[in-house]
Amino acid sequence: MINKKVLDGNEACALASYNFTEVSSIYPITPSSRMASLVDKWSSMGKRNILGEKVSVVEMQSEAGAAGFMHGSLQGGRLTTTYTASQGLLLMIPSMYKIAGECLPGVIHVAARSLSTHALSIFGDHQDIYAVRPTGFCMLSSSSVEDAYYLSLVSHLSSLKSSLPFLHFFDGFRTSHEINTIDILEEDEIKSLIDIKYINDFRNKALNIGKSITRGTSETEDVYFQNTEARNTLYLNVPSIVEEYMNEINKLTGKDYKPFNYYGSKNAKYVIIAMGSVCSTIKLVIDELNKEEDIYGLINVHLYRPFSIEHFLKALPKTVQRITVLDRTKEAGTICEPLYLDICAALKDEGIEIVGGRFGLSSKDTTPSMIYSVFENMKKHSMKDHFTLGIIDDVTNTNLPIKEFNITNNYKEIKVFGFGSDGMVSASKNILKVMSEKYYVQGYFEYDSKKSGGVTISHLRLSENKIDAPFYLEHPSLVVVTKDEYLSKYEILAGIKKNGILLINSNKTDEELNKIMKNSAKEIIKNMNIRVLVSNAEDLSEKYNLKGKINNIISIYMLKMLGINGEGIVKFKENIKEIYKNKEDKIVENNIKALDEALDYLRDLDVDKLENLEENIYKNNIYNEMLFRRGNLLKVSDFLEYKDGTFEGGVSSSDKRKISTKVPSWCKENCIECNLCAFICPHAVIKPFNITDEELEKSPITVDDTIPSENNKHFYLGINTDNCTGCTLCTKVCPGKNGEKALTMTNIKTNTDEVCDYLKENIKNETSLPRNTVKGLGFLKNNFEFPGACAGCGETVYLKILTSLYGDEIVISNATGCSSIYGASLPCTPYKVPWISSLFEDNAEFGLGLHYSYLTARERIKEIMVSTKDDVSKNVKDIYKKWIDNMDDYTITNEVKNELINSNIPEELKVLIDYIPSRKVWIVGGDGWAYDIGFGGLDHVLRSNENIKVLVLDTEVYSNTGGQTSKSTKLGAVAEFSSKGKLKPKKDLFNIAMNIPNCYVASISAGASPAGAIRAFKEASEHNGPSVIIAYSPCIAHGIIGGLSNSVEEQKLLVESGYNILMRYNPENKKLYIDSKEPNYSLYETVFAKEMRYKNLENINKENYEYLYKEHVKLAEERYNYYLEISKKTSEN
Repeated sequence: MINKKVLDGNEACALASYNFTEVSSIYPITPSSRMASLVDKWSSMGKRNILGEKVSVVEMQSEAGAAGFMHGSLQGGRLTTTYTASQGLLLMIPSMYKIAGECLPGVIHVAARSLSTHALSIFGDHQDIYAVRPTGFCMLSSSSVEDAYYLSLVSHLSSLKSSLPFLHFFDGFRTSHEINTIDILEEDEIKSLIDIKYINDFRNKALNIGKSITRGTSETEDVYFQNTEARNTLYLNVPSIVEEYMNEINKLTGKDYKPFNYYGSKNAKYVIIAMGSVCSTIKLVIDELNKEEDIYGLINVHLYRPFSIEHFLKALPKTVQRITVLDRTKEAGTICEPLYLDICAALKDEGIEIVGGRFGLSSKDTTPSMIYSVFENMKKHSMKDHFTLGIIDDVTNTNLPIKEFNITNNYKEIKVFGFGSDGMVSASKNILKVMSEKYYVQGYFEYDSKKSGGVTISHLRLSENKIDAPFYLEHPSLVVVTKDEYLSKYEILAGIKKNGILLINSNKTDEELNKIMKNSAKEIIKNMNIRVLVSNAEDLSEKYNLKGKINNIISIYMLKMLGINGEGIVKFKENIKEIYKNKEDKIVENNIKALDEALDYLRDLDVDKLENLEENIYKNNIYNEMLFRRGNLLKVSDFLEYKDGTFEGGVSSSDKRKISTKVPSWCKENCIECNLCAFICPHAVIKPFNITDEELEKSPITVDDTIPSENNKHFYLGINTDNCTGCTLCTKVCPGKNGEKALTMTNIKTNTDEVCDYLKENIKNETSLPRNTVKGLGFLKNNFEFPGACAGCGETVYLKILTSLYGDEIVISNATGCSSIYGASLPCTPYKVPWISSLFEDNAEFGLGLHYSYLTARERIKEIMVSTKDDVSKNVKDIYKKWIDNMDDYTITNEVKNELINSNIPEELKVLIDYIPSRKVWIVGGDGWAYDIGFGGLDHVLRSNENIKVLVLDTEVYSNTGGQTSKSTKLGAVAEFSSKGKLKPKKDLFNIAMNIPNCYVASISAGASPAGAIRAFKEASEHNGPSVIIAYSPCIAHGIIGGLSNSVEEQKLLVESGYNILMRYNPENKKLYIDSKEPNYSLYETVFAKEMRYKNLENINKENYEYLYKEHVKLAEERYNYYLEISKKTSEN
C-alpha cells in the first residue's frame, strides 16, 4: 500500500534509512544536518526501526570521528549509518578505505555539495562524491526526493547482502531541501524486503569475545596485491544485487528502478547520460522534443560504483549515434570529468561519438533551455566537446550557446521574495502542506549566504499531477514581495504570466511605491495586465508584537488568492500551532489574531498611477552585479583578477539593504556621550564623531545638530540607517538622561546614511580619550562594519573591538562557521583588515602556519640587516638598529618600513619590505571549532608558546548549521542532537588553557561588562605568548524570550546567577582574577525561564527536568568555588 507524504529530500532519505539503522554516528554539516537531526528526533520520540530498536545516535567531534566511530561500530556487529556532505565527506576518506577493505555493510548518505577551493560554497554539485570514488564504497545516485527514499532503502538492503559499504547521494539543496509529494511504503512492506540471514551473517562476522582473530594487520609486498584482488568477486556481484532489490521495490510500487534507467525513444540517436536531479529536467525536454522527432533519450545513472558495463549496455538503445555525458563537477587538469571517462571506457569498442560537458556547479540552475541546447549540439556536424552550461566563458570559450526553449506544463507557480528571518520560507512550506490536500506540490528555496536579512526566494509549484521539475520557476502567476526595497533592486516580475498577481508588503503610498519601483516592472504590470495588491503586514505584525514576523499574515493572503477558504484556513492555523508549540502561548495566540484581521490590511494599488521615472545608474562591477542578483550574467573574464579567491575588503558599506522599517533616532538633548550604543551595535551602524570647528563648517551638518564635546569639539552620533537591522540593542543600553532615552526606534523620517558616510570619510575623529575604553573605542575607525549577521548577533561586538583596537597590525584566520559566513559572503566583505578562512577543522594549524611565515620572513630580514649593516649608509644603518631594537612594536616597525621604502637597501630586503611591520595573527572561530573539530589543533597551537592569539566566539551551540549540540553546550540545554536536554556538562576550555604554560586566558561577556571585554583584548594582545579569549555570544538558537533585543540584560543575568564567570588568568604573574561578583544562584530559575533552550526542557523531558536543573546549578556552584579557590591561592603568591 502506497502512502502519500509531503517531504523534502533529507527527510525522505532519513525516513528510509532509519529502518536499517541501529547506531548512527553524526556530525553537523550543511546541507545534510537535517537527516541526522531527524534521526535523533525520531529516536528521542521512541520510534523503532524494523528490528524493533530505537536508533542510538552519537554525536562526534568531527566527521573524521563519525567515520571512525562508524568503522568501530560496524566491526562490533551493529548496523551503522552516517550522514554528511562536502568537506565532511573528505574527512571520512581514511576510514572509508578501511570500511570497504574490511567488507563492512554500512551506509553513508550524502547531500552532495561543492568543496572549498578558492572559496567555500554550501550549495550542491558532485565534487564531494567524485572525490571518494576510489575508496571502495559502492555508490548509488538519487535524482529526486522520491528516489532519495527508495534508493536509500536499496542502498541498505544491497549493502547487507553484498557485504560492502554503500554511499547513497543526492543533490545538496536541489534535492535535499526540495519539498515534494512522494509515495512511501508501509512498514510491513519494508520488512518483507529484508532477509534476516544477511543481518545474522553480518553479526556473526563481528569482532567479539570468544574469537581468536586478528584484523587490521600489516602486509608487505608479497601478499598485499593478491589480498586486494581477492575482493573482486564481491564487487562483481553488486550490480545484480542492486538490480534485485530495485525489482522488489518495483513490484511493491509499480516503479521502474534499474542500475541504469533509460528514458526516451526506443530508436534514439541522441542520448544524454547524467546523474542527479538534472535527469528530471532532461526527461521534460525529451518529452517535448520526441513529439516532433522521436530520436532523443536519457540514461539516468543510479549505480555509479561499481560501474557495470553489462547493465549500462543493456540500457543503451542500439540506434544511438551520439552521446553527451554531463558531469556536475570540475576536475582541474584532467582530460575529462569522471562520468565522461567511465562512459568513454565502457563504449570504447562501440563506434559511438561521445562528448562531455560540465554543469550546475554550486547549485547553478540548469534549465530546459540548456538541456535543449545540449541536444542541439549533438545534431551539429561537429559537436562541441568539454563544454560548460549556464555560464559565459569568454576566456577559454567552453560555454555552449543557449537557445530558448519552453516546456508545456499545467503547473501553478508562485514566487515569493522574502528576506532571511522574516519567516517566509517556513510560511511557504506551511502553504505547501495546506495545498497538498488538493494538489501535488513542489517547493524549492533560494538563499544567499547572509545569516539574516538576506534575500530568500521560494519557488512553489502546484499541479494535479506529480511534479518533477528541478529548476527555478519560469512563469509564475503570483509573485510576492515582502520588502518593498526589492522593487528598486531586482527584476521581480521576470517571466510572470499574463493577468498574474503581484503582492507587495509595504506601508508606502502608491506615489512612494511608484518612486522606488523599477521602470521595467512598471512596463510588465501594464503590458501583462498584472493586478497589484499592497499589504501593510508590518503594522499588523507590530500591533500583535510579532517582531517583524509577517510570514503568516502574507500566507493568508496567498492562500486566499489560491482559492483556499474554510477548512484549508483552519488547517493552516493548526499548522501554526504545531510549528510554535515550543514557543510562548502568547505568540500562537497573537499570530491567530493577526490572521483574523489580515484582510483589513490589504488594498489594491492604482496601476494607472505608475509612470516611468529617471533611475539611478549603478557602477558596473562584479560587486554591484552580485548585489543586484545579476551574478549569473557575469562572464568568466570578469573573474580573471579574482581567480585565486582574493576579493576587495570592506565592500559591505555599499550594500544598502534597508531591511528595517524602524531605525534608531538620536535625541541629542538626552545624550551623555557614553558611546555604549556604538559599542553594542552588532553591525557598526552607529558611529560617534568628535568634530572640530573646521570640519563642522565643511560638513553637511551644523552646530545645532551637535552637542559640546571635549576640547571645544562637537559631538554627533552618526547612524547608517540603510544598514540597520532593527535589533534595538542600542536603545536598550542607552542610559539617557532623567529617565529619557537618547535613542528610540522610530519609522524612518530622515535618512542619515549619506551624512554618516560623509563624516566617516572626512572626520579625523581625534580624541584625548584612551583607546581601550568604551568611549575612546567608539571614536576609532571601524574596520569591521555591516556584516551579514543576524539582527542582534552576539558575536560581532567582539570582532568590532578587535579590529578597531588593532586593525592595522593584525591578520585574521577564521574557522568556517557563522563568523566566516557573515564575515565574507560575496559580494559583502565587512572586514577592512587582512582576513582569510581556510577550513573548519584546520583553522588553528592554518593560523599557526601564517604566524610562522611572518616569523621566518622577519628573521630573514634581521639576518639581512645584520649582514649588510656595514654596506649601507649611516642613516640606513641607524634605521636597521631602530627596527632590530623594536621588532615587535607595530608603530615603530611601520615607521621603519616607510623610511626604508625609498632608501638604498639590498634587493632582497626590498622584496621583503611588507614583512617589516610587526603583526599578530588572531585565530577566530566558534565553539564548534574550538571545543570540537578543531580542539586538537587549538591545543597544539596554545602549547607552541608562540605569540599567537585566539578568539573563541562561544554560542554554546553549532549556530551555523542550525543549532546542534557542541561540547560547549551546557547540561540540560535542548538542542539538535540533545533533543531531551544535554546529559553531559560543558567542556571547561578556560581550565584547559589556564594549565598550558605561558597561556593567557580570559572569559568575557560584552553585554555584562563592556569595559572587561576591552581590557581582556588589551591584555591578550600585550601578552608575549599564546592568548585565548572565550567570548560568550548570545545567539538566536538560545531562544531568549523577547529575542536578541534582550540579550544584554540576559548576559548580565547569566553573570549574576553564576552561569557565566568573568575572569582572567595572566601567566606572567600566575594570577587568576575573578571579575564577577559572587553569584546569586537563586536567579537560576529566571535563567531557565528566560531562554527556550532551557524552558523547553520542562515540557520535553519532565521526568528528568528537576534532576538536570539541580545538577546544572550544582555544577555552576562547584565551578565558581573551584576558580575562587585558585584565585585566592594565586593572589597570596
